[in-house]
Amino acid sequence: MTLMTSPTARATMLIRRPVAEVFNAFVDPDVTTKFWFSRSTSRLVAGKAVTWSWDLYGASGDVLVKALETNKRIAYEWPTPVEMTFTSRANELTFVSVIASGFTGTDDEKVSQALDSTEGFNLVLSACKVFLEHGIDSRIIPDKNPDSWVSGT
Repeated sequence: MTLMTSPTARATMLIRRPVAEVFNAFVDPDVTTKFWFSRSTSRLVAGKAVTWSWDLYGASGDVLVKALETNKRIAYEWPTPVEMTFTSRANELTFVSVIASGFTGTDDEKVSQALDSTEGFNLVLSACKVFLEHGIDSRIIPDKNPDSWVSGT
């Protein structure tokens, strides 16, 4: 079977915090490291490249920030295009949407990458929600694949 359209990954979550706080959680590594990656070479800034590291897994990835619209949108290449949008709702709620696209390889590989990205971004949004709403490090990201840990527990 041949794909008729390229697969995309989608994840969404309502986070019960003001949009500025949720947006900042993805821009400021001092916050992001509480629920997603271990380290970052810097804050996200439009036109700037950063490296995100997951020390527990011995992994890192380069991210090129393509666009940053305060409290509205972050677009980056990692290595495929990812767009995060932040929509303010009544009562200081924020709806976050993530779309990843541009997967490469065979049709089966593209579908597999889209499914993996969908799962990953849903986990990240869930971990962010728990952290911002309750101040809890849920360990969702490290506990996703404990057999791949290279250090720590």
